[in-house]
Amino acid sequence: MTSNTPRRTRRIATTSTIALTTAGFMALGLGAASAHVSVAPASTTEDGYSQLTFSVPNESETADTNKLEVQLPTEQPFTSVRVKPVEGWTAEVVTGELPEPVTTADGATLTEAPLSVVWTADAGAEISQQEYQTFSISVGRLPEAGSTVLLPATQSYTDGEVVEWADEATGDGEEPDKPAPSFVTTAAEEGADGHGASHAAGGATETAEASGSTDSTESIEAVQAATSSDTGSTSAVGWAGLVAGLLGLAAGIVALARTRRKA
Repeated sequence: MTSNTPRRTRRIATTSTIALTTAGFMALGLGAASAHVSVAPASTTEDGYSQLTFSVPNESETADTNKLEVQLPTEQPFTSVRVKPVEGWTAEVVTGELPEPVTTADGATLTEAPLSVVWTADAGAEISQQEYQTFSISVGRLPEAGSTVLLPATQSYTDGEVVEWADEATGDGEEPDKPAPSFVTTAAEEGADGHGASHAAGGATETAEASGSTDSTESIEAVQAATSSDTGSTSAVGWAGLVAGLLGLAAGIVALARTRRKA
């Protein structure tokens, strides 16, 4: 019985190391995808441009996800929508007539705008069990600070099942059963040119549109570069998680070495 003690101790030390390391990686954003379709904006600054990244996990035990449709705002519509290519998926920006004409901040009247984005998987590129995929779009301009940008999503499966992620939060603190992806816009930083970092991203996008460019990747890279300051706090939390994971790994290695010496 005594001879099994070091081996058992090594197993415990290894298990603890894996748990701590996993916690660090999850804090850095490398853990499993969220249990529902969600959106992560690169920037939320009013009157600016942003990259919106949708995380889409497959929740079915028997079928694959082969289609995603995201509805875009119509009361305060985006005037610019660009899609980042995803290998094995085709994307379409659907433009149509707005329910009611909308007057923009610069006095223009809009009667039509991008209404939705649809991604469809090619054969063999579907999202399988225990997998998730991300889809990104560059949009602008964002509405005034304090606005909730609601982006209902429809997830379709190969067996015909359709899941509507369209429930709006009620404000009581409880998450709806099928929450719609959403985020809240924020004010421009004081001392900026009135539009913050996202204004620079918007300028890059407008320049691309004026030149007739269809390279959505360039537009999105411009947004990411211009909005890096908005994600600084998130990066700090991530690095803290990584450090915690590495410290746990080091502790596990020390414990393993000690048990081997005792053995």
